[in-house]
Amino acid sequence: MIEQTQRNLWAQVVKTGIIKSNLIPMLAGLMLALYTYQYSFIDNIANIIFALLGTAAVIAAAGSFNNIYDRDIDSVMARTKNRPTVTGTIPLKKVVIVAILLLGGGLALLYLAAPLASFLGFLGIFFYVVPYTMWTKRYTIWNTEVGSISGAMPPLIGWAAVGPDIWHPACWALFLILVIWQMPHFYAIAIRKHEDYAAANIPMLPVVKSRKRTYLQTNAYLILLVFSSLLFLPLSLGLTLVSLILGLFWLGLSLFGSHKRGIEVWANKMFLFSLVHMVGIYFTVIIYASVGLILTATS
Repeated sequence: MIEQTQRNLWAQVVKTGIIKSNLIPMLAGLMLALYTYQYSFIDNIANIIFALLGTAAVIAAAGSFNNIYDRDIDSVMARTKNRPTVTGTIPLKKVVIVAILLLGGGLALLYLAAPLASFLGFLGIFFYVVPYTMWTKRYTIWNTEVGSISGAMPPLIGWAAVGPDIWHPACWALFLILVIWQMPHFYAIAIRKHEDYAAANIPMLPVVKSRKRTYLQTNAYLILLVFSSLLFLPLSLGLTLVSLILGLFWLGLSLFGSHKRGIEVWANKMFLFSLVHMVGIYFTVIIYASVGLILTATS
């Protein structure tokens, strides 16, 4: 029972939910690179394992550093006030040591896969901890845009772990779609947790401006997300259609769905569908690449 409690506490520190969700686009980038360059899955199994473990460790380190730095604002937000870094149930010194070990170990594992993957992992955690956590999150409504850069690094890391470079258009399609996706996703969270952010004086868009401004800006990003589906067109008509349909449905949900019933209802539905959208697109990419690799190997 005590061991289970400790695991739960550490899960909050490293943010296991974020780790799991970020491994999906990372694996999508990795598998699409294998298929694009017609590399063998078996021949790259070591790189795949290094990439999965290294990415998970780097994301865990980022979550830990975020919890360490945000203790002051976490203590006044209802959803974060019971985090171990706030309550002291896990000593802060231990969290710092674990975060450093996770960062060093994660970057080393990524380096074993490819030096470029390790460099991208470092850029991801740097953007998350310094420009986002330590600066823009506390001072500007554009914190979501800045944070989206680090949030979209996983597919680049996955691609770099097995690919010769990251300059293929398909690689950047995965990155740009994930950058744009984060705005409507986090705007919905900002509305759902409006009181928390206001209490902590965090300048989220609906707190500083208005919920109407957030609604309008969400729709602008959703239109961009729909057009970003065309980035898949040189690669696959099927992937393009899946991305286009999911994007149009999300835009339709925002424009014609539940916003007239209340902004909170709208935000809840937008948040839930954002998860469907992300998982749907990146799992489709994984399946597309996997089937392609299998067909190539058996032909």
